[in-house]
Amino acid sequence: MKLAVLADLHANLEATLSVHVDLERRGISEIWVLGDLVGKGPRPREVLSWVQAHATRVVQGNWDARVAGASHRPQDLWPRSLLSAGDLRYLAELPYGIEETFARQVWRFVHAGSRGVFHRLYPHSSLQEQVAAFEPNPALGLHEQADALVYADIHEALMLDVEGLPLINCGSVGNPLDSTLSCYLILDFPDDQGGVGYSAQFVRLPYNRAAEVTAAEGSGMPFTREYITELLTGAYQRRRVRGVE
Repeated sequence: MKLAVLADLHANLEATLSVHVDLERRGISEIWVLGDLVGKGPRPREVLSWVQAHATRVVQGNWDARVAGASHRPQDLWPRSLLSAGDLRYLAELPYGIEETFARQVWRFVHAGSRGVFHRLYPHSSLQEQVAAFEPNPALGLHEQADALVYADIHEALMLDVEGLPLINCGSVGNPLDSTLSCYLILDFPDDQGGVGYSAQFVRLPYNRAAEVTAAEGSGMPFTREYITELLTGAYQRRRVRGVE
């Protein structure tokens, strides 16, 4: 079984469509999206529609929660104004995580770790914090002791060994901050239920960045300059309301 894991699309339609073409070329139809469908980019409605049409399973990201009503920053209010009440309800009701058994192991898929959608898990987080990310958290619907953890949020593809357990970040489709290329993850598990092991592959893709920049420039969205700079450089840009520290 081949499973494509996407995350942090961030309303970047051009990058999303580039991944779509690659998935079709590879014949992968099992698509799991680990949150942050919207926010930052200029086309939240179109990217959300793509996810609803093509994703097999979806979990909630921090930007999805914010745009759905968890906070009211300019960068939350602008995409919120473009989405329908049904769209916002969809984002608000997305599950926190997924736990499934593949290759005799419990795999957990979340956006930002196992403590909360606004709590980041970094590659430099303490070993204690990384180990804790595999533990159950029933309050968030995470009932199993995980053998493997796949997450997103930091926009940086990585694969770590945490006391013998794989900790994998799938990278970002729409807002990569370790490259200027879109990134997603392919997990390949044995087709027979008794099989063991897996393979993991990161896929980096170019996309029509010029068209995405043009869409952002014509959108009227807040923090256009910061968004475009991130697309062009892969370097995070802090967002501040002009004149306010």
